[in-house]
Amino acid sequence: QVQLVESGGGLVQAGGSLRLSCAASGRTLSSYAINWFRQAPGKERNFVAGIRSSDGRTYYGDSVKGRFTISRDNAKNTVFLQMNSLKSEDTALYYCAASLARLPTMTAPELYSYWGQGTQVTVSS
Repeated sequence: QVQLVESGGGLVQAGGSLRLSCAASGRTLSSYAINWFRQAPGKERNFVAGIRSSDGRTYYGDSVKGRFTISRDNAKNTVFLQMNSLKSEDTALYYCAASLARLPTMTAPELYSYWGQGTQVTVSS
């Protein structure tokens, strides 16, 4: 089993940047597919970014492509989400999640058994 803890959220002005961290314990994250999801009030939980366990290939939701970057530091057993050019619509509770599944697409929240507690990102305009 793996335990996940997100950190790095906060209040930032539109156009600013934040770096979120997802620290793991219990297992090495290199064995898992890791996704970031976000959920704003009144909206569904949506895929933001992911990194594949086998080769570290990265994937991004359309709304964040070119602005967000997911990365993994295996030595620190931590996954990061660098968020640049933030917009008010990026405001949400951000979660990291881990899965041992290996499917052609891994963007559905129901595929993920292990979740962090979430970290709040608020972008003011």
